Amino acid sequence: MQPWETVDRARAPDGTELVLARRGEEWVVRAGGHVLMSSRVHGSEEALAALALRRVDRPRAVLLGGLGLGFTLRALLDRLPPDAKVVVTELSPELAGWNRDHVAHLAGRPLDDARARLQVGDVLGRIAEAKGAYDAIVLDVDNGPSALAHAGNQKLYLRKGIEACRDALRGGGVLAVWSAGPDEAYLARLTRAGFDARAEVVPARQGGGQKHVVFVAKKAAGRPVAPRGGAGGAQAPRRATKRRP
Repeated sequence: MQPWETVDRARAPDGTELVLARRGEEWVVRAGGHVLMSSRVHGSEEALAALALRRVDRPRAVLLGGLGLGFTLRALLDRLPPDAKVVVTELSPELAGWNRDHVAHLAGRPLDDARARLQVGDVLGRIAEAKGAYDAIVLDVDNGPSALAHAGNQKLYLRKGIEACRDALRGGGVLAVWSAGPDEAYLARLTRAGFDARAEVVPARQGGGQKHVVFVAKKAAGRPVAPRGGAGGAQAPRRATKRRP
């Protein structure tokens, strides 16, 4: 079997080592020694984009948290009209650079699309500063709401983070979140925040038996709905770096 070749190394903002490696035409990004993303397994990323936009009426402005290998961005661009825009927020500048240099071809060079605008930084900060700005917010930054790739993302999935996502959406907008598995507590928090929320089970890749989950939460079309109380879950999400098997 052909061995893996290390193409580049970097440090995530929290100090975790990121490694870009390839074996023939297959590419992976490892974090702390575990596979974070793979070019062989991206069916659920495409489903994430499709499910997010399916429930939005005439989407024009989308915020994507997490660039990955570009497959979610490509799936969004393929479904959006020519006058739409996608703001892509990626925490790691090195991962953003790899998408422009080494792995741009995997998803058809999505960052070259004029509708895509890349911003390096924390997605929660981008969400918090927006008020009614987006038709959809698509999050692919962790293993799921209870399994974090970066400890600082915890706030995204608790009450205040969910409310920030809700407030950043226009009426009728959709929040879609990738997860390696189900999370009933997160689904309940979405509902308490006024979202019409559901969990969709999707294939990890075409023809494979492994499944992932996409949380799809639609905001009411009228005035923002005030949260119905609750602290949004006292148990903190656990940290995990293993993303794609």
